[in-house]
Amino acid sequence: MPDAEDARRIALSLPDTTEKIAWSMPTFRVAGKMFATLPEEETSLAVRCPKEERDELVLAEPAKFWIADHEAQFAWVRARLAALEDEEELRDILADSWRQAAPPRLLDAHPELGLPPAK
Repeated sequence: MPDAEDARRIALSLPDTTEKIAWSMPTFRVAGKMFATLPEEETSLAVRCPKEERDELVLAEPAKFWIADHEAQFAWVRARLAALEDEEELRDILADSWRQAAPPRLLDAHPELGLPPAK
């Protein structure tokens, strides 16, 4: 079961990522644009997620994903770290959020972080 230190390590391993404290919590940014935070005593992870996909995630796995009230109008979703299966799932979630925030130059420079294979 991944924890906040795993999330931090994985997020910081993504290209051009920095950690910055904002709103009294760790935030992770790619090229200055936020793609993840560790709120709630670092027991959950907030990441970018298109609203349509976010709603599907929450409906499909409510024990794992939810939408914080103050983020409902934004394209963000929360994930309970203790509910994630393993580090691979955590890495996929963080990489997906990173791709949504990364500028095209980084996406082009790191094709290994491109879109996940179709299921």
